[in-house]
Amino acid sequence: MTEPDSNDQIDTDQEDIKPFVAPCRKLEANAPAKWLKSGLQDFRAAPGLSMIWGGLCWFLLTFVTWVSWRLGGWVLLLSVLSGFIFIGPILAFGMYSVSRQLCLGNRPSLAQTLKAARKPFANALVFALVLLVIFLLWARAGTMVHIFFPSEGQVRVEDLLLYLGVGSAVGSIFASICFAASVFSLPFIANRDVDVITAVVSSINAVLRNRWTMLIWGIAIAGFTALGFITAMLGFIFIIPLLGYATWHAYRDALDVADWPVLPGAR
Repeated sequence: MTEPDSNDQIDTDQEDIKPFVAPCRKLEANAPAKWLKSGLQDFRAAPGLSMIWGGLCWFLLTFVTWVSWRLGGWVLLLSVLSGFIFIGPILAFGMYSVSRQLCLGNRPSLAQTLKAARKPFANALVFALVLLVIFLLWARAGTMVHIFFPSEGQVRVEDLLLYLGVGSAVGSIFASICFAASVFSLPFIANRDVDVITAVVSSINAVLRNRWTMLIWGIAIAGFTALGFITAMLGFIFIIPLLGYATWHAYRDALDVADWPVLPGAR
């Protein structure tokens, strides 16, 4: 009886080792337009289910805004928004499931999307904790920016512009960090058996290697978000599912995740 070759054992072990970062592809400048087009097609393919998820997100956003406005106070606002951070990834997973089922040629159902949203629950909590830390640091930085607010004597335009400029710069930095960390990592976590660190690093790597394309995508998201607020938040019923589906197609376009198995129940 022959002993197994040690080289064979090494090769087997190496097959189980996954890369630390998912390889990313070069994205074209017009890729965001293609993602939005695909997202719109998914919305039209499942309009009822899309309205359910969009309506749920709209209700939660409206509720958070109403409670914060009625009761006021930074502490309450931070508490309510912190809770929403934990719910947000779960809602996103449900919308990704709609696009995933359509890509597989299946007819998505509410039960299937709810099941898919539960599968990566543990990773969703870890990711939410990461976002919460960033959010709290962001809030702390925001309070420190108030030292630039002209509160004594006559308010000069120069002082007001300085305050707005510093505040916008600080907010842009934290918003960029959140965007880079989550834009591809959330659908990655929802679809594949991957740890949060690998998903976040892969997302940041893909963003950094496609800066101009992702800048366009970030501006598009900001524009749609502004449109949602302009329409008294009713536009979010349509906008949130559209962006969720488009993000799924962006993830498929940007990352090569063949080395990670499909998450059980995600098919």
